[in-house]
Amino acid sequence: MSDETEFDLDEENATRDAEAEAKTRAENRAERAERAERMAREGAQAMAEHHAAIKAVDERTVKLRALRLAKEAADAQTKAAEKEAKAAAKSAGKGAAKKAAPKKTAAKD
Repeated sequence: MSDETEFDLDEENATRDAEAEAKTRAENRAERAERAERMAREGAQAMAEHHAAIKAVDERTVKLRALRLAKEAADAQTKAAEKEAKAAAKSAGKGAAKKAAPKKTAAKD
């Protein structure tokens, strides 16, 4: 009878070991599934942040380009106005010099 008892204990231990192993495998599968789900969520969040950062850079680039073009246009307009003013002053100065010259000759006569 001790042989039967020993056989029953071995069988019982084998059953417990199989149950424990099955439980461990199930827990491991659950942990892997949870980890995979968490990594997928974190990956999606990281991609969303990455795309948001790219969009922000693009928006700043557009804004800065518009500001630069506006400044260049204003500078060009200012430069053109200065050229016109110089040309007008030069023309006015030549006309004044011609008018003044005859007065000098008239005074000599």
